[in-house]
Amino acid sequence: MRGALYRKLAVVGCGLIGSSVIRAARARGVVEEIAVADPSQAVRARVAALGLADSVAEGPAEAVAGADLVMFAAPPLAIGAAARAAAAALEPGATVTDVGSVKAAIAEVFAAVLPPGVFVIPGHPIAGSEESGPDAGFAALFEGRWTILTPQARRDAPYLAALERLTAFWVALGAQVELMDERHHDLVLAVTSHLPHLIAYNIVGTAADLEEVTRGEVIKYSAGGFRDFTRIAASDPIMWRDVFLANRDAVLEILGRFTEDLQALSRAIRWGEGDKLEELFTRTREIRRGVIEAGQETPEPDFGRHRKGD
Repeated sequence: MRGALYRKLAVVGCGLIGSSVIRAARARGVVEEIAVADPSQAVRARVAALGLADSVAEGPAEAVAGADLVMFAAPPLAIGAAARAAAAALEPGATVTDVGSVKAAIAEVFAAVLPPGVFVIPGHPIAGSEESGPDAGFAALFEGRWTILTPQARRDAPYLAALERLTAFWVALGAQVELMDERHHDLVLAVTSHLPHLIAYNIVGTAADLEEVTRGEVIKYSAGGFRDFTRIAASDPIMWRDVFLANRDAVLEILGRFTEDLQALSRAIRWGEGDKLEELFTRTREIRRGVIEAGQETPEPDFGRHRKGD
């Protein structure tokens, strides 16, 4: 077991990621005390029933008091109000981070509302599933996955020490850590996560709206590809609503490029240009192989995603 890296961890918002961080931190022994804040009475009741935290509060201020690591794990558009509510109670010298899929907007919020005496290091663990809530979390969620940290442009020794400490925290939880500019992060994630979710929501919605194909047929005859789309489209609607609104510029940029490529693909099909289709499919197949070689997926054709956390 590792030694404790932080005296007290406060998690504001306890869904899949927040509860997984708590479970992993407990399992690795890297925090001594855990506090949770969540506005939902039902979530607070489950956190208490599961014994996830040493204390549970409705408001962020109570939870973050005395914490040397504060992690906001709420939907992106809820973080501003939560950070504002927590600001006055933050311990000087505490590290403040988050786990959201959008970084530039969160960095702006933190800069606007948090006091100067804390170390702000936004973060994003690239791990999860379509499940949500405190019951969905598990300690192994981050093992072998990437966590991106988007630190401020500070080079003073105390800040760098805080960054090193937070990096060690994520490594202790099993993650690989990468440092990145927040706007570049948002563009990368628009390609790798946000656009795929948007496509999944759209194609499942299209299938549900088809008059020529019944809902029962869509469900009964779903092939592997459509099943994967439905898995993605089952993700938390509130969180993903917030992601698209908070990262609208990058998403719209990538969506425009995707639309152009889709039109080119449509022309190739219309005009029977099989060579162009084969060339595209060959290139995209190499991407899949690269994902497997990087250890971010296995080669098994498990379209049902029976492995928890994938």
